[in-house]
Amino acid sequence: MKIATINVNGIREAVGRGFLDWLANQDADVVCIQNTKAKSFELDDSILYPEGYEGYFLDAEQDGFSGVGLYCRKIPKAIMYGLGFPQCDHEARFLQADYDRFSIASFLMPDGSDPAAKQAFMAQYQEYLSKMARKRREYIICGTWHIAHKTIDLENWADNQETPGFTPEERAWMDQVFGPTGFIDCFREINRDAGEYTWWPKLDQEVPRSRQEGWRIDYQVVGPNFRRHVVDAWIDYDATFSEHAPLIVEYDLPL
Repeated sequence: MKIATINVNGIREAVGRGFLDWLANQDADVVCIQNTKAKSFELDDSILYPEGYEGYFLDAEQDGFSGVGLYCRKIPKAIMYGLGFPQCDHEARFLQADYDRFSIASFLMPDGSDPAAKQAFMAQYQEYLSKMARKRREYIICGTWHIAHKTIDLENWADNQETPGFTPEERAWMDQVFGPTGFIDCFREINRDAGEYTWWPKLDQEVPRSRQEGWRIDYQVVGPNFRRHVVDAWIDYDATFSEHAPLIVEYDLPL
C-alpha cells in the first residue's frame, strides 16, 4: 500500500502547475491533500474525480481558506468529516477514510500565525489523539502539522527557536505525541538524516530545493503497532506544484 500526502496550497493553483499529471503517475492507493483553499462544489470534475480515484473533500466555512481532501483508489467503508470541535470542523482540518483494518486521515494543523488559536487547537487535538491511541483500530494520520520536531528538521534552527512551528512549546507537544501518547513518525523510522525537508518558506523555483532553507513539517503518523508495516518513506523533491513537497510512505499491507 502506497500513501502520499501533499499540502497543495491552493488546489486550483496546484493543478495549473501540474498536480494532476503528478497524481496520474504516482500509482498511490490514497493521496491526502491539504490547504485546498476552495469550495469543492466549484471545482471541475477533473479535480474531483481524477481517473482511477474517488475524491472526498471537506471545505472551510471561510472562502479561500484551509480545506482537506482524500483521493482513494478503493472506496472507503465510511468517511468521517471533522473531529467534533468547532475550531477543527469549521476550518476543515480533518477528513478520515475508514477501511476494514485501519483509517487514513488528511490533517491540517493551524500554521501558528495566531499562536493562541494554535495552542487551543493543539490542546483539543491532543485529547483526540489520546483517545485514538487507546482504540483497537489503527490510524494513519497524514498531513501538515506545522511543527518541525527536532533540530535536524529545519535549516538554521538556532535562529528559529521563537518562530511559530519551532517554539519550545510546540516541540514539547510533539515530544508528547511521539512519546507518551505512543505515535510514530513514519519518515524517521526510515530516514534519520538531516536536510530532509517538505516545506520551503521562501521557495525560489529557479533554485534547487537542496540549496534553500527548508522545514520538515509534513508527516505520516501511525500507532506503535503499525511501526512494523512501514517499508519505505521518501520526499518527492521533483514535484514543484507547491511550496511543499509530497511525502510518500509504503506499507506492507493491502488497502
